[in-house]
Amino acid sequence: MHTERAQRNYLETIPMNDMSTPSNNQAIAVGQRHIHLHDVGTGEAVLMLHGGGPGASGLSNYVRNVDALARNFRLLVPDLPGYGQSSKGIDGADPFGDQAATMLGLLDALGIERAHVVGNSLGGACALRMALERPERIGRIVLMGPGGIGISQSKPTEGLKRLLGYYEGEGPMFDKLRTFICEDLVYDASTVSEAVMRERFASSIDPEVVANPPLRVPKDLEAFKKLDFLLDPRLPKLTHRTLVMWGVEDRVNPPSGAAALQQHMQACDTVLFGRTGHWVQWERADEFNAFVTGFLCAA
Repeated sequence: MHTERAQRNYLETIPMNDMSTPSNNQAIAVGQRHIHLHDVGTGEAVLMLHGGGPGASGLSNYVRNVDALARNFRLLVPDLPGYGQSSKGIDGADPFGDQAATMLGLLDALGIERAHVVGNSLGGACALRMALERPERIGRIVLMGPGGIGISQSKPTEGLKRLLGYYEGEGPMFDKLRTFICEDLVYDASTVSEAVMRERFASSIDPEVVANPPLRVPKDLEAFKKLDFLLDPRLPKLTHRTLVMWGVEDRVNPPSGAAALQQHMQACDTVLFGRTGHWVQWERADEFNAFVTGFLCAA
């Protein structure tokens, strides 16, 4: 496990980001949970769901996108349950369903009947599950390297193993996080500063998170494989316009998932980015912002 010395070394001041758009930060009660939310901009509601890597949070995941997208939309950027400043603890047997139910509850709490949803990795799986469970609540869908695609047939990637195994063995360590970010999340490690990695490490060793990690190796792997979206008979019935963006060098979730989703969904467009890893919204921020704005604004 991490030591007090590690905490002293890495629990540093969170770096300032380059966001300039004012946001309304609040804690929203959703059932027994509190969800930390950044509410930014005006216009149609767009729920932006972050990935599930160690130390992830809403605003840190989308810091390169908020300013651009808030010019046209009301952005709802929560910390998912188990992450950031939101309540900890999720259902390990069905993390996608648990997250989806909470995010639908968040829309209820905000009085929002229908929202577009943007989701990266775990957030993408949550977005798909929301659409499957309550299709009338969801507008258009944007997915970046979503989880849960083809998991019944493919072996876990090395990146996914590192993500799920972060809290196993000797527990969370800065070197483990650095390896995951630099080798799995991005194609070009120079795009992620030391300050960003230290911020994520500090979040990952929150005692509540260490006691109950949000994602880890499933206790029942066969049951977990049944959460594969490609096995869900509801998926081909979804009529939602969907944009899937995937980095060709994604080492967490295989980019073959883009073609699989296009084959299984009625109105799915795909964009593959070369020399890009799991964080399309980070590594290709300008293109991502343009694609999302055009897609959500198109007639």
